[in-house]
Amino acid sequence: MPKKKTPDARAKPAKKWCLYVLRCKDGTLYCGITNDLASRIARHDAGKGARYTRGRGPVKLLRSWPQKGKSAALKAEFAFKRLTRRAKDAFLLA
Repeated sequence: MPKKKTPDARAKPAKKWCLYVLRCKDGTLYCGITNDLASRIARHDAGKGARYTRGRGPVKLLRSWPQKGKSAALKAEFAFKRLTRRAKDAFLLA
């Protein structure tokens, strides 16, 4: 009978997924998901993040929302990206 895997006390806790919205220096918005927000923003600023943000940095974090998991984050990102710019701006102010 195989042994059950027990959680390792030294293992890092799972990072929470979040949806985030950035404003690029040209005034455009960028929406993405991550499980390490600080690192992801640093990558965007370094020009190593998403292709869209390369050359549009530095970026400014406008808002982020925690999500239950990666799947929920992907669904939230898809829904946000389908909004009009006016609706996105209103959503960010709420």
